[in-house]
Amino acid sequence: QVQLVESGGGLVQAGGSLRLSCAASGIVFSVVAMGWYRQAPGKQRELVATLTSAYRTNYADSAKGRFTISRDNAKNTVYLQMSSLKPDDTAVYYCAAMYKLGQIDYWGQGTQVTVSS
Repeated sequence: QVQLVESGGGLVQAGGSLRLSCAASGIVFSVVAMGWYRQAPGKQRELVATLTSAYRTNYADSAKGRFTISRDNAKNTVYLQMSSLKPDDTAVYYCAAMYKLGQIDYWGQGTQVTVSS
């Protein structure tokens, strides 16, 4: 059974930082691409960042220069380091696992990030 468990969300002031973690189990972590997505109230879920098994990254324009995605294959964990947070970053953040980039096979349950002004 595949599980993706996010953690690290919370309430932070604008300009602050958070690091999200997503621990995976039930998959061969080193061969999958991992991604972070987010969904704000009343909006569609959107891409934040992806990281392939070959360590190629892709970021949404809104994340470039502020967020960093990384992975630790020994811990089956993907991270999202977020800095210079803005109220517009407020959303539920989901991690995803993909055997083929762009085709999501598994979702986590999400973690809430709230940025106060």
